[in-house]
Amino acid sequence: MKNAKYRVRQIAAKVTTVAGLLGITGLAAVGYYAFTPPSINRLSLPEHLISLESPMGKKLLSESQIRKDYSLLNTYFETQKRPAYCGVASGVMVLNALGSHQSTYQRLTQDTFFTSTASSIRSPYLVTFLGMSLDELAILLQSHNRKVEVYHASTTTLEQFRAVAKANLKNDNDFIIVNYNRSAIGQIGGGHISPIAAYHEKTDKFLIEDVSSYKYPPVWVRATMLWNAMNTGDAISSQTRGYLIVKR
Repeated sequence: MKNAKYRVRQIAAKVTTVAGLLGITGLAAVGYYAFTPPSINRLSLPEHLISLESPMGKKLLSESQIRKDYSLLNTYFETQKRPAYCGVASGVMVLNALGSHQSTYQRLTQDTFFTSTASSIRSPYLVTFLGMSLDELAILLQSHNRKVEVYHASTTTLEQFRAVAKANLKNDNDFIIVNYNRSAIGQIGGGHISPIAAYHEKTDKFLIEDVSSYKYPPVWVRATMLWNAMNTGDAISSQTRGYLIVKR
C-alpha cells in the first residue's frame, strides 16, 4: 500500500514538472513571437482592394487631387517592428511628419516613441503583448505635445468621416489615423491601425498606408467599407473603433 502511494506521488510530481515545463515553454514561445520582428510574407488581396503598387493603384494616386499627406507619410514611413506595434508605427510616422517643419526636431523611432511619460501611460511591454486602443494611442500622442481629436465610429457617421478625412488630406498640418478591423475589408487579421494618405474622389476610395508592409501593401479601399471596418467593437476598450486627427 505504501509503495502504491509512493508511486502515485512520483507520477504526480512528474506530471507537475512536465506541466510546468510546458507552461514555461509556451510562455517563451509567446514572448519570442511578440518581440520578434515579423518576417516578410505578403498575402493576396481580395479584388475590391487595390494595391498602390499595381498599375491601377498608381493611376488612382496620380489622379487624386486630395493627397497632401501622402508625400510626408511616404517619406517617414514605418514598418511595425513587432506584431502588436501597428499603433506605435503609425504614431511615429505621423509625429515625424508633423515635426518635419521644425529645424530642431529629433526624429522618433519605435523605441524612442516610449519616453518616460509615454511609458507611464502604457508601457511598451503591455503594447507588445496586448496592443492598444484608439484612446490609448491618442493619449500617447498627446504626451508628445500634439493635439489629438478622437472619433469613435459609433458617435459619428460615414458622411462626417468622409468630410473630415477629405479636409484633413488637403493640407499637411494634420494627419489622420484609422483603427479598423481587417476582416471587415477582406484581409486576414483583426484590429489594426494605420494612417490614411490620400482620397480618390471619383471612386470614393481612401489610401491606407498599411504599417504592416511585410504582410500587405498600401491599399485603396472604398469609404463605405473602411467606415464599416471602423464601426466594429474593440475588445480592449469595449467601444467601437474609429479614427484620430493629429495636429501640431
